[in-house]
Amino acid sequence: MPRCCALCGTRCTDEETTLCRGCHNDLPFSREPCQPHAPLTTTVAPLEYSFPIDAAIKALKFGRKLYYVPMFADLLVHAYSHLPPGIDALLPVPLHWWRHVTRGFNQSVEMCRPLQRVTGLPMLRCVVRRRATSFQSGLRATERRSNLRGAFRLQGALEYRHIAIVDDVITTGETASELARLLLANGARTVSALAVARASGIEGVVQHDADKHHHSDQVVAAERGEAAGRLAITRQPLVPGHQSRCGSN
Repeated sequence: MPRCCALCGTRCTDEETTLCRGCHNDLPFSREPCQPHAPLTTTVAPLEYSFPIDAAIKALKFGRKLYYVPMFADLLVHAYSHLPPGIDALLPVPLHWWRHVTRGFNQSVEMCRPLQRVTGLPMLRCVVRRRATSFQSGLRATERRSNLRGAFRLQGALEYRHIAIVDDVITTGETASELARLLLANGARTVSALAVARASGIEGVVQHDADKHHHSDQVVAAERGEAAGRLAITRQPLVPGHQSRCGSN
């Protein structure tokens, strides 16, 4: 079966995997390195949260378009080389159980699976999100930390020393920081963070949080009435002006 570009639907060449060269070159790569939020040692997010990455992330999370996962996973695999050496485990950011049930999947886990296969590192599932948190937008720094305090809980003993947190988007950085504090308090020595994109600046953070507000009510209603296994797989190219040459899906 031919491989197609996840964004425009063009058939990929033998050298291309999930993106054609044109779409890859047009990605909104970050020009400045991420500044890690304490107590994180390093934060890596290769892309800005802007088109077409923002649209693809929303389609994955709110539209169940899981065919974007291989593209995001490839981006994470390439970005992984920018993390410091010595990582011995991966931790996808956990979802609250209700969000997991209604959405049907955890996008961070799905993106982390291919990274786990490539690196050979264990993917930790020993951290749970024990309470749902409100949106971070409009909160001051101290309020953001208070909003997330105690949101995560470790189940069992932690046997790893340098853990990489894996997520789709980094906005304020408080979620990864709260997870890092939990891991460091339970035996980890170093915690890094790896994400596909970052919402840089106030506008990017507000836009990402606005996306979550806009979709929340509609998504929950739709997800309640749709079985988790019934996923829409119709490909609609995000990049205009291209027609798929991979045949009908």
